[in-house]
Amino acid sequence: MPQDKSTGNRIFDCINYTLLMLIALICVLPFVYVLAVSFTSPAEVAKGGLILWPKEWSLASYRYIFSTDTLFRSMLVSIYITVLGTFINLLFTSLMAYPLARTHLRGRQGILLAVLFTMLFGGGMIPTYFVVKAMHLTNSLWSLMIPNAISAFNLIVLKNFFQQIPDGLEDSARIDGCNDVGVLFRIVLPLSLPAMATFGLFYAVGHWNQFFNAILYINDSRLYPIQVLLRQIVILSQSSIGDTSIDNTEIQPLTIRMAVIVFATVPILLVYPFLQKHFAKGVMLGSVKG
Repeated sequence: MPQDKSTGNRIFDCINYTLLMLIALICVLPFVYVLAVSFTSPAEVAKGGLILWPKEWSLASYRYIFSTDTLFRSMLVSIYITVLGTFINLLFTSLMAYPLARTHLRGRQGILLAVLFTMLFGGGMIPTYFVVKAMHLTNSLWSLMIPNAISAFNLIVLKNFFQQIPDGLEDSARIDGCNDVGVLFRIVLPLSLPAMATFGLFYAVGHWNQFFNAILYINDSRLYPIQVLLRQIVILSQSSIGDTSIDNTEIQPLTIRMAVIVFATVPILLVYPFLQKHFAKGVMLGSVKG
């Protein structure tokens, strides 16, 4: 029978629960504020103060941001680079991690050292821009996906995960006639769904949130992802979306910004529940080796 907790343990648990609740509250309050302001009437927002629950509900800000196709176009651009970019990331990372996981590969140590070198040293912003320009990727959505096709850190972790797969499974597949490509796509990757889901979520969030590379490499405003548009509205304090300016005095710029933040945040939040099952397993990669 388990022993009852001592008074000291109960006090310790209460302190831990209290601190965790305070930290969770601090993390959640900004999201509640943004969501509440986006649905608050402009008259109430004009009064100022902290708003955690709207007294007067209004959809004026959402009607405004949906009145122009600029926001939808930027959203489609973000969805495109997130889906296609994540697929490219997972494909190239897997294709490089699998051979590096084989100890008999010639030159394996040299390649691993080169990968580790890129984790410590980078070319910098200006040399990278010249490389992208020399490859004729500027002002193209490919500039947001190809240069960062492989993350060195994710590559190393995925390689270690592939090494934990029993060699007997691969040998059985080769006896059945599979080559290396068949072993990778029919045996290794299906057994690596937790890892692929985890890295896929990391890559997807990175693509969805990127705006600096878009500012550097893209000049056509029609190709701006949602985060660049969000930056123009929130950080630069512009009261317009694309070529549409606010000509209605009943609309507050603050509510517009909060509505755009909600619109840009919700899609990536909706992805997590579908990957939660595999993500919970994938975050423990390398923690237990048996």
